[in-house]
Amino acid sequence: MNRVEVLQQLGLEPRETQIYTSLLKLGPASIRDIAQAANLNRGTTYELLKVMQEKGVVTLFPKGRRRFFAAESPQRLMALAEERQERLSEAVGLLGREIIPELTQLRPELGAADVRYYDGYDGIERVLKDILATVGATKDKSYSVISSKAVRKYLYQPFPSYTTQRIKAGIQVRVIAVGAGGEPAELSERKWLKTDKASTAYVAIYPPKVAMIALKQGDLPSAVVIESPAVAETQQLVFDALWQLL
Repeated sequence: MNRVEVLQQLGLEPRETQIYTSLLKLGPASIRDIAQAANLNRGTTYELLKVMQEKGVVTLFPKGRRRFFAAESPQRLMALAEERQERLSEAVGLLGREIIPELTQLRPELGAADVRYYDGYDGIERVLKDILATVGATKDKSYSVISSKAVRKYLYQPFPSYTTQRIKAGIQVRVIAVGAGGEPAELSERKWLKTDKASTAYVAIYPPKVAMIALKQGDLPSAVVIESPAVAETQQLVFDALWQLL
C-alpha cells in the first residue's frame, strides 16, 4: 500500500492527506495558504480541517480574526493506528462472544442443508475467503480438496494470494489431484489420482461445508456451497477412504 492508502486505513480520506502533508511542509498556515498548497478550494479545505481537528491530526491557532492551523507530529499517526487497532481487537472479541451468536439466532431454520450458489470470479473469491475463514476458526485448521487439472488455472485468478494467506494462517490441506500437474506447497499433502477422463471440477470439504466449483461455458467458474454437517461428514469419509488407497 502507498502512503495515501495507509492513511485511509487510519480514517484520513485522500483530500485530508493532501492537507496534512501540505501543512507539514508549510508549518502553521492560514486556510487560504493551506487550500492553495493542497490544490483545494477554501470552503472544502475549511470543512476538512474541522474534521481533521476532531481526529486530532491538526491544531487550530486563532490569531485575531484569522484562523491558523498546524499539523500534529507524524507520531500522532502511530497513536491513531494503535487506538484503531485496540478498538478493532475489542470489536473482534465482541463479534465472537456476543454479536455473531446473537445474529446467528436470527436466521431461520433452513432444514437439513443450506445451499448457496455463486457465479463468476467474484463468487469464487467469496467461496475461497469462506474456506479460509471457516477452517481458520476450527481447532485443527485443516481441510480436504479434490482438484482437477482443468480447473486449477482458473481457480485462484480472483484471489492470487490465497495460498500465501492459507500458509500464513497455519491452515493445512490434503489434496487429491485428478490428472497430472499441481505443485506441492507448504502445509499441504498431495496425492495423484491417475485417469484419462477429463474433469473440470474442484471440491473442497471444510466441515460443516462442502464447496463444489466447476467451469461453465466460456471457462467461467461457478460454485455451489452446501452447509450441512451430515453432507460434509459423508464427503469426508469418502475422501479419507480414497486417500488411504492412493
